[in-house]
Amino acid sequence: MKKNLQLIWFAGGCFWGLQKYFNLIRGVIDTEVGYVNGKTPNPTYEEVYTDTTGYMECVKVLYDADMLDLEVLIRCFFRAIDPTREDGQAGDIGTRYKSGIFYHPGYTSDAAVAQKVHDEISKEYSVPIHVEIGPVTSYYKAEEYHQNYLDKNPGGYCHIRPQLYEFAKIVNRK
Repeated sequence: MKKNLQLIWFAGGCFWGLQKYFNLIRGVIDTEVGYVNGKTPNPTYEEVYTDTTGYMECVKVLYDADMLDLEVLIRCFFRAIDPTREDGQAGDIGTRYKSGIFYHPGYTSDAAVAQKVHDEISKEYSVPIHVEIGPVTSYYKAEEYHQNYLDKNPGGYCHIRPQLYEFAKIVNRK
């Protein structure tokens, strides 16, 4: 059976918890953690951690658009973050932990969906929300030890509430 595979990148705090969260959503085919939209070629975690490279930790999400609507996926992302935080999520503070939605360059329909959801969500708050939306200009896969980190280290740090993982397991189920 042919699948309608699409890519989108999400930044929202530490990438460990976000990856686990997205992996639980029906229609997500694969995820990979990495660094998005910085200026240093082939950055290491240690370099990104200094907040001098411009990169944000992110999760690259490959999903089947016939099974999972992009708008639903973006709304799930907004449930996993505090969009009012300009400097990170929970205890993760710094430019590497900022929030954003990034689409493949040229996919203006993805940009429009992201902006639509952003605008609707922003009406729910009395303060501005800080979620960048833009094309991916650079992306590098994070080191292997970061991939599926919470599966390999179940007691590892995560800013995402456990209840959100339970939500992810049932979202998009028919």
